[in-house]
Amino acid sequence: MLTSTRFRLAVSQLTTLRWDLPEELCHCVEHGFDAISLWRAKVSDVGIGTARDLLQQAGVRVSSLHWSGGFTGSDGQTFDESLADCHEAIDTAEQLACPVLTVYAGSRGGHTLSHARRLVRQALTELGPAAAAAGVTLALKPVREPESLSGGFMSSLAETQMLIADVGQDHVGLALDLWAFADDPFLLDSWDLLVRHIRLVSVADRSGPLDFEQERLLPGAGRLPLDRWLRALADAGYQGDIEIDPVGEAVSQAGYEATLAAISQYRDEFDRMIRRPQPCRRVAAMPPVFAEAGMRLGHP
Repeated sequence: MLTSTRFRLAVSQLTTLRWDLPEELCHCVEHGFDAISLWRAKVSDVGIGTARDLLQQAGVRVSSLHWSGGFTGSDGQTFDESLADCHEAIDTAEQLACPVLTVYAGSRGGHTLSHARRLVRQALTELGPAAAAAGVTLALKPVREPESLSGGFMSSLAETQMLIADVGQDHVGLALDLWAFADDPFLLDSWDLLVRHIRLVSVADRSGPLDFEQERLLPGAGRLPLDRWLRALADAGYQGDIEIDPVGEAVSQAGYEATLAAISQYRDEFDRMIRRPQPCRRVAAMPPVFAEAGMRLGHP
């Protein structure tokens, strides 16, 4: 059984963080997923060669590799060290036949904003040709406030889109996190501009405004208009991957097995919904633990 939706749907290793890769692949296949998003640290745990063999044996492809970047030096690396790390990540992605490497700008790190942007632009401009030669796309991921306090200075879709446009390379694009940006007015106002740059989409739900306490809920367990944007992506002819990556207390309480089953249910229900002329707001009934999580966060 392979993914039934018209989207290239994947699950994330972050959702099943305590499982090792063989166990994750076994359950991915069991629940009908043919793609997984890999975390570099977990690839290192088994080694690239072993990871490649396991993926081939399971018949599961890699949707993306997370992550590289930090070009501003905020994580203790120099600019050149960050470039070297990104080259290594590109090589890993190539060996795993992975089409997308997620890239973070890094925190401001004491630089002026203009200088921090120049560093990121310079890095992506230099790395783009190497990524293209490897068949890998660098997907720059903005981290919306207040999460950006720890994740990076690029916290808006607008500035990320402008920087990607300035770089002007086909193998440099946008990683869109709908958990952070599905309720961002810029997404609605500038959809036609943004969609041409989107190379990867991650999906999780939440209830209420974004804050540090919000967990990444299963799609449909919160209030975000995820269905609207997934349908818009389909209508725009988006060909990239959709990564479902709930993380938090609800996932821990339900267990990984039940979480993957719920994601599989969402996939199948959404596939049926998107083929109907009139979409409904909710596409699947959530298991009780996810519904309870929504109640705790203010979902009616």
